[in-house]
Formats: sequence, C-alpha cells, structure tokens
Amino acid sequence: MKEFLHALKVQRWDDHRYYHHSRINQTLHFISAISFLVAYVMLFINPAYAALIGWLIAMVTRQSGHFFFEPLGYDHVNQASQDHKEAIKVGYNLQRKVILIAVWALAPFSLLIDPTLLGAFEPATSKSALVDQVGLIWLSLGVAGLLFRTVHLFFIRDVQTGLVWMTKILTDPFHDFMIYRSAPLHLLRGELIDPMVHTMHQTEQGA
Repeated sequence: MKEFLHALKVQRWDDHRYYHHSRINQTLHFISAISFLVAYVMLFINPAYAALIGWLIAMVTRQSGHFFFEPLGYDHVNQASQDHKEAIKVGYNLQRKVILIAVWALAPFSLLIDPTLLGAFEPATSKSALVDQVGLIWLSLGVAGLLFRTVHLFFIRDVQTGLVWMTKILTDPFHDFMIYRSAPLHLLRGELIDPMVHTMHQTEQGA
C-alpha cells in the first residue's frame, strides 16, 4: 500500500508540474472539480444527468484549459519539451484526448442510426427521454474510456501503474479542488502563469 500511495503521489506531482502552469487552466480545473463532485452526487440520484454534468461542464472546462490556455512551448521549469511531456504522459495526452472528445461528440448520433442502440433503449418519444439516453451513452463512454486506458497501461507499463492512474482520475476532483482553490484569486490579481517556485524547489530535491 505504501508503494501504491507513493506512485499515486508521483503521478499527481508530474501532472501538476508538467500540465498546470496557467492560472486560467488551474481556475478551470477548480470549476471542473466542483462540477465533478456535483456529478458524483448525482450518480446516486440520476446517472444520466450526472454524465451530462460531467461531460458538458466538468470535462469541457477541464480540457479547454489544457487546449487553449496551457503553454505548449518549452517548459523551462522542468527543462522539458512539449513533445517529451506528451510522450511520457501516463494518461490521455492531447492527441488521445482529441480522439476521445471526437468519440464523445459523435456518440449521440448513433441514436440517429439506431434509435434502440442495438436494443439497449426503447426509441425516445420525448426530448427528456432523448436527453436521458444521451446521458447514459456518455456515462458508458466515460466508464469505457477509464477502463480502456487502465487495462492498456497494464500491458504497456504494469498493473500497478494502471490501477494508480485509475485511482488518480477518480479522485482528481477532490485533489484539484484543494490545490487549485486559490487559482481564481491569483488570476484576479493579474497572475496568468504560476511561477511554480514550489515545483522548481521540489524538482531540485528530486521529488
């Protein structure tokens, strides 16, 4: 368990220091974290609506921070190129995220081809029923995307790496809420880029 927790800490650390320099990105992750926490609660009330919150609010804010605001040039803090960071990323790098987002955007159109989705649904007879079905499709996609990458990591890395990554993803909303809760304040003060002083110090110490 100690080794597992250490590996989780390392994955969290690498994710923060490599991919969260922008205060706008951090702020969007804070908003995303709140949205995901609401979605977690909604899973026990209305799973379809939980998926809608998760994809339309939490994922959109989270990924737009990475795509539009995070610096993509040479990382002087970590002395690493963007290509190097993308190559070593454990989870979904930007290229894999583009594929996942494309599948997410196209998935609802499957109901136009087959309104029953191979017998999984009754044909929707109202807008609310259609929204519920889209939500359940997106929920299934989220679960499938999580399990696919986890199992993929079993083969290209090892079982522990996969399980650690899955644990990280599921608990990221709690972690991101805590570490990025002050980002909006920094942003209001005009600080667009986190100086990452703590990151440079810990990197020098071999964290």
